[in-house]
This record gives sequence, structure tokens and C-alpha cells, in this order.
Amino acid sequence: MNKNLFKVFALCVLLISSFGTDAKKEIMTLKQTVETKMVGASSISPDGRHIAYTLIIPRETYKEKAGKSYSELHVTNKKGKSRRFITGKVNVSSIAWSRSGDYIYYLAKRNDDKFTSVYRIAIDGGESERLVSIKSSVSAFSLNYNDTKLVYLAKPVKDKIDEKLKEKGFNAKVYEESSKKNLAFEVDLNDLEKEHRQITIDDHILSIAFHPTKDELLMRTAPTSLVDDDYTASQYNIYNLKGKRVKQFKTEGKLGQAHWSNDGKYISITGAENKNDPAAGRLFIGNVKTGKISEPVKNYQGHVKTHTWLSDYELAFLGHVGTQSEVSIVNLDSGSIKNKIAPGDVVIKSLTSDKLGKKLAGVGSSDKHPREVFDLSTEQPKKLTDSNPWLKNIKMPKQETITYEARDGVELQGVLVYPLNYKKGNRYPLIMMVHGGPESHVSDEWLDRYSYPIKHAAGNGFAVFLPNYRGSTGRGVEFSKMGQADYAGAEFNDLVDVITHLSKTGLVDDKRVGITGGSYGGYASAWAATALSEHFAASVMFVGISNQLSKFGTTDIPKEMYNVHARNYPWDKWQWMLERSPIYHTDKAKTPILIMHGDKDTRVHPSQSMELYRYIKTRTDTPVRLVFYPGEPHGNRKSAAQLDYSMRLMRWMEFYLKGKNKGKDIPPYELNHREKLESLKK
Repeated sequence: MNKNLFKVFALCVLLISSFGTDAKKEIMTLKQTVETKMVGASSISPDGRHIAYTLIIPRETYKEKAGKSYSELHVTNKKGKSRRFITGKVNVSSIAWSRSGDYIYYLAKRNDDKFTSVYRIAIDGGESERLVSIKSSVSAFSLNYNDTKLVYLAKPVKDKIDEKLKEKGFNAKVYEESSKKNLAFEVDLNDLEKEHRQITIDDHILSIAFHPTKDELLMRTAPTSLVDDDYTASQYNIYNLKGKRVKQFKTEGKLGQAHWSNDGKYISITGAENKNDPAAGRLFIGNVKTGKISEPVKNYQGHVKTHTWLSDYELAFLGHVGTQSEVSIVNLDSGSIKNKIAPGDVVIKSLTSDKLGKKLAGVGSSDKHPREVFDLSTEQPKKLTDSNPWLKNIKMPKQETITYEARDGVELQGVLVYPLNYKKGNRYPLIMMVHGGPESHVSDEWLDRYSYPIKHAAGNGFAVFLPNYRGSTGRGVEFSKMGQADYAGAEFNDLVDVITHLSKTGLVDDKRVGITGGSYGGYASAWAATALSEHFAASVMFVGISNQLSKFGTTDIPKEMYNVHARNYPWDKWQWMLERSPIYHTDKAKTPILIMHGDKDTRVHPSQSMELYRYIKTRTDTPVRLVFYPGEPHGNRKSAAQLDYSMRLMRWMEFYLKGKNKGKDIPPYELNHREKLESLKK
């Protein structure tokens, strides 16, 4: 056989082999979507040899009792060899290394614990030791520079009289006023029997971090424990162990993480440009001696997610730019900024460094796998864990970032997922999945979750698009403010404009477009089904807004709404607020809409869904259905509720975008949960 014939033969064998492999692969199911494992947080050891991480494991639907996902503790080395430390029906969080690197400290509620406690386990193995256990859940902790002291945060312990009164029925809650603040307590790790000493601070404490060389604490505090004060009125302060404030760093607007420099002379903070900046996405440096704030990376056209110190004067920061991520290094002495990890296929979500700043690690994902642990010490991220080996048998659709132009010329981006077996020239139904916030963004990574069953949808013939409409983060502060004082204006016109764009490319059938989203994305879905009804054939609204007037009076973030969204109070513009509410436009509602909501939601009150349902039901004959999830807050936390949601979402889209139903038909309200459960008994 000559060389050319051999090459042709080899190519044919390769193609046949590849076809056979692909043929064996399967479309991702909704159950698999809900039950996919992923890495939560990671922390590298001081010597850089180990990376501790939490592995989030959803409960198996139909087999396990309802509840939130489990979170295990695992440790991997730089070669990707992992060890299981704390596994099973546990919920590990807040992992931290001792300064010596001999122990991993963590929060968990284990065995007979009624409340979350502080534990530690030796890196060499053995049983965990419970260090702090009180009749209240610990929410955070920090170790001092020589591992002799620990300070933790917890709400006040209820006394016996309070418990007896509750038993007798005297348990009235005074709205907002009865909310308890976090208290701080000091523990002597050399004498665990010693009484915990309260560090008296008047404000609510949101976070704590010991100084790297002395017994001082960096704390983020707010006037009350209300979420709105967390968003709009918190500050970073330094306190001594007597509760005296040593230094205050005055900032305005939202705050994220803060870290001490290695020598304790500076702190780094992710914060906001001002109170009207929708997100804490800028990097600031606080001088510990003077309290003055500086900004080493000005006018960053991205969103700073987090950062970590590498030395006394150098730190690395993780930035999200558009739909990708990058890691850069800032030198405070020279002012230079150099890129360490350029944007690529992996979207990095977190950063952690060793004591010397030589080793970097973090969590990242791609369109082929959910969050895993990565070694970030070199220019190319190296994946160290594989939490879902079964994914190699799943058909992966084509996914890419696209750019399009809005009607007013603004350049916009989003992530497009093609139907499996896509053929150019064919037009496909589209499901648009809209993120909430709107101060967040979609990255080109693993996006599948119960409310975004993307690979399942693509495997069943749908195109999927996730837009970063104006007001999204990832493109600088100015872009993130573009939707302010214009509820449902240009921001939601952007969603119509992408339909036009995708229709012109020949991919999408513009008569078969569905929309879904949660929170602000739910608002978009409600607006699409009413004011923009002619553009959408189906809508699924989740924990969404229907009435901007009543939403203000029932949410737990009214000040935040004013600062970064409306920029007006209802009494400033009554009619405008009403007209920017989907209920006002229900006379135009021709789009069948499925409404779903957790009945314990404090962010967007369940009454928002009730209002829209009642207006459409009374005013039109358009198909509408309302589903409540008992005990669920602003988003479903339990696997069963998540699977139920996914099933209802996809059935609605299949029925109205692909079915041959008559215009006023509606799918049955029942799902086949009973049959699924009974099949397990056989």
C-alpha cells in the first residue's frame, strides 16, 4: 500500500472510530443537569503543596429526602491526586489553613451538632476535632498570626426563657427591628475550656480577618443586619481585641472581599466606584497607617472578581472581561500591571496563593465541564480535579461568544449555544435565558444548572442564547450603569434586537422564540410576555418582578434599588414606575407564560407573581400558570424543587415552540413524579 492510500485508509478509520464514539454518547438529561457535582471553594496551603477544596454534591432526586446539596472536604496536590477528608452527608464551608499548614479549619454541622461549629483536621489525616460549639451557628472565623487565638462570628444565643416563651406561642417577630446582629468572640486555642470572650462592637459584623503579624482584626461592619445595609452602608474597619476601632477605610457603595498585605501595611478591597455603581468590581488599596484609599487599576474595562497578595507590594487580581477571565499582577511600587493568564477557554472564578506568592490556584470551568480546581501558577491553567467523569459520555453542543449591535448602535455580547446536529440553512426554535441582577454577567463557561438546562435543550433541537444586555457587569462601570433610571427600556429592547440578529444569520425562527430568567431575568420574561408580546411565543418567569411600585414596598433591598437601578423613588415618578411594570401591559399579553416562585422569597416577594397571574388571568384568555415552591427562597435550593422546575420549564418550551397545539391550549399541570418514584420500588 502506497503512502497516499495509507493516509486515506487511516483517515477513514479515524472518522469511523470517531463516529462510533459520538454515537454512543447521550443527550444530557434534566436529572443529570440538576445532580452534576462541582467544586465550591478552594484554598492553597501556606507551603503551596496542597489545595483544600469543597465538593458540592446535590442530593439524588427520588432516592434521598428533600434538602440542600452536601459539601465535602477534599485535598489535592499539584499533580492532581485528590484525597477525601470529610465526606458523606455533611456541609463543609469556610475552609482555612493554619499558619503552619498542619491543619485545615472549617465550619460544619456534624454528627449530633444542632448548630454550625468550628472544626479542624490534621493534613496528615485522622479524626476532626470540634473547637467551637455553641447554641448558635458560627458564620465566620479567623486565626491569628501564631495559631493561638481564633475569633468567630455568631448571632446571640437564645436563653431558656426565650425558648419557653416560644413554646407557649409568644414568638411574634417585629419586622426588621427584631433582626439580630452578628457578635464577635475570642477563643484561646491553648485552653479550649476557657470561656469565650465577647469583643464588644456595636455594629453588625459581616466578615473578620486577623492581621498577619499582630492581634488586630479587619472587619466589615454595617449599622444593622439588614441585607440593604450590607449592600449600601457597610465599611471596612480595623479593631483591636478590646473592640476599639483603630482605623476606618471610608468607601462608598457596595463592598466585596478585603485582604491584608503580607506585612500588614495595606489592605486590598474590591469595591464600587460610588454608591450608584451596581457592583463591587474595582480594586482599591487602603493604607493602614493613614486610612487613605487609592486605586491602582483605574478605568478597568472589566469586573474585578477577587484578588490575593503575592508579597508586601505585589498582588494578583482576577478580572472578568466580557465573557472571559484574566489574571493580572499589580506592582504597587512601580505601578506596573502585567497580564499573567490571558483570556482563554477556562473561565476562572477564584484565586488563592501560598505564603510566598509563588504558587497560585483557583476554581474554573469551561463549556465542557463545571467548576474544578486549577493550578494557576503558569500561563496556562492546569486542571487538577475531575468531579464528573461521566461527562465524557455526554454530547457537547457548540458554544461561542457572539457580538451584535443594538438598534441605537451599542455593541453587545452574549453566549450562543447551537442545537446538536446543527445544519446550516435550517432554522431552529430559540430559548433566550436572561441573567438576573442586572449587575451580573454571563461568561463563556459551563452554564448548565436547573434554571438553565442548556445542553438538554440543545440536545432536543433548541438554540440557546444568554445575553449580556446593557447594565451587565464585565465591561466597566459605565456600561453597567447604562440601564439605570430606564427600567425595561433599552435594556430589554436589547433582547429583541438579538432576535433580529440571529434571524438574519439564518439560525433562528423568529416566530418560535421563548424567554426565561430569574429575578431581574424574570422581570425581563414578564416584560417580554406583556409589553413585547409580539416577539415571544413562550415565557417562563422565575422569582420575577411584575409591579415596580409594590416591589419597592415588599423587598429587602429598597435602598439598593434606588441607588443602582431606578435612581428614583416611587413617589418621585408614580406613573413612570407603573408604566415600567408588566402588570400595566397585560392587555397586550398574548404570550403563554409559566410563572414560578419560592414562597419564602424576601428579595422579590411571591406576591409579585400572584399579581401578574391574576392580571393576565382576569384580563385575557392567554395561557398562564402559577407554581409555588414551599420553603424555597429567591431561587430553589433543594434538588427535587430544582428538577421539578427544569421539567416544567422545558415542557412549556417544547409545548409552545415545537408543539402543534392550538393557541389557547395549555400543558397539563401534573408531572410524572409519581411514576418515577414507583419505578424505583420495582
